[in-house]
Amino acid sequence: MKKNFQAALFDLDGVVLDTESQYTEFWGQMGREYRPDVPVFCQRIKGQTLRQIFDAWIPDSATQEEITHRLDQFESQMSFEYIKGTRAYVEKLQRAGVKTAIVTSSNQPKMESVYRTRPELKTLFNRIMTSEDFTESKPSPQCYLRAAAALEVPIAECVVFEDSINGLLSAKASGAYVVGLATTNPMEVIEPLSDIVVVNLEGLDSLDSLANSEK
Repeated sequence: MKKNFQAALFDLDGVVLDTESQYTEFWGQMGREYRPDVPVFCQRIKGQTLRQIFDAWIPDSATQEEITHRLDQFESQMSFEYIKGTRAYVEKLQRAGVKTAIVTSSNQPKMESVYRTRPELKTLFNRIMTSEDFTESKPSPQCYLRAAAALEVPIAECVVFEDSINGLLSAKASGAYVVGLATTNPMEVIEPLSDIVVVNLEGLDSLDSLANSEK
C-alpha cells in the first residue's frame, strides 16, 4: 500500500550533527573512570538523557556534579558539523511542505552550545524537542509520539531518522516509519530495527519515494 507521509522527525546527534564520535570519546572516558564494571558504557547510555544516565548508572551526587561540569566544558568546545546531506535534505522537505522536528535527548544547556555554532537550526526545523519535553528516554517511544503530536501529525504519517540502537527501538515502538542511518553503527546491526537503512541523507528523494522503496 502506498504511504503518504506528512512529517519527518530527526534525532540530533549522528543524524543531523556529526557528534557521535565525540560523545563516544567523552562517555567512554566517564565509563572508564566511574563505571569500569560496565562493559561498553558509552554504548549503553546512548539515547538517554543526562538525568536518566545519572539515575541508572551514577547515583552519587558529587560524581554527578563533577561529570556535569566536565560535560558542559566538553560541549562548549565541540564541533557541530552537519552529517553529509542532512541540511540539504531538510531544506528539500521544507520546500515540499513537509513538517520537520528535531527529537533529541540533549538538554537546553547543550542546545545553547549548538545554537552558538548553528543558529539556523531554529528556523530549519518547525520544532526542536529536547529532554525537557519528555519524562521517559529512548528506547521509550514517548519522545516521538510527543513530537508527532506537537506537529499535529499522526505518528503513522511520520518518518523517523535515527542512528543509535535506543533511538531506533524508540522510533519502531512509536509506530513511525523508521530510516536507520549507518553513521554510528554498522548497517547489519541497525537493519533489523529499521524499515530502510541508508549511509546518509545525501541525494535522497521525497519521504514517500523513500518509504515506498524496497528495504
